Amino acid sequence: MAILSIPEKNLTITDSVEIRKFFTSRGIFFDQWQCDVEFEDTATQQEILTAYSKDLDPFMRNGGYLTADVISINALTENYEAIRNKFLAEHTHTEDEIRFFVDGKGLFWFNLENQPVFNLLCERGDLISVPEGTKHWFDAGEMNPFVKAIRIFIDMSGWVPHYTESGLEQKFHDFKFPSRVG
Repeated sequence: MAILSIPEKNLTITDSVEIRKFFTSRGIFFDQWQCDVEFEDTATQQEILTAYSKDLDPFMRNGGYLTADVISINALTENYEAIRNKFLAEHTHTEDEIRFFVDGKGLFWFNLENQPVFNLLCERGDLISVPEGTKHWFDAGEMNPFVKAIRIFIDMSGWVPHYTESGLEQKFHDFKFPSRVG
């Protein structure tokens, strides 16, 4: 279940209805899907995509998305530090960046005009669609990363990052992943 943080306001929101309202009012799609399939580390992309086809296929059809794959990051991922640094730099894309988290977690940061920077900790069952042209960055975590997510595209070339080189992400370098209390 997602956690929304606005560090400059020292604000954390865990209620999924409030999170959805927050994102909807900013033109960002956020949803939560049933996520009841657990996968072994050896699960293939096709096994994961097939397991979620009942939700994935209509979503893709309705949005005009043509392809999906699975990204899996963990502590054994080769060159993880380089991969992490690529995602940590603020960037945009020429199409929506859509991720459905089937396991693990990751932190999406957003830099919208005239708003404080905010982030969303996405976890198992969370689906986020970052609209094309939106300034953002992503962190799978410095220690023990674990993300297993379905990526959805119209054209994979639209996923190429266009770096803003603002350096804003450095201001939040020491932010710790939020966790639920209680």
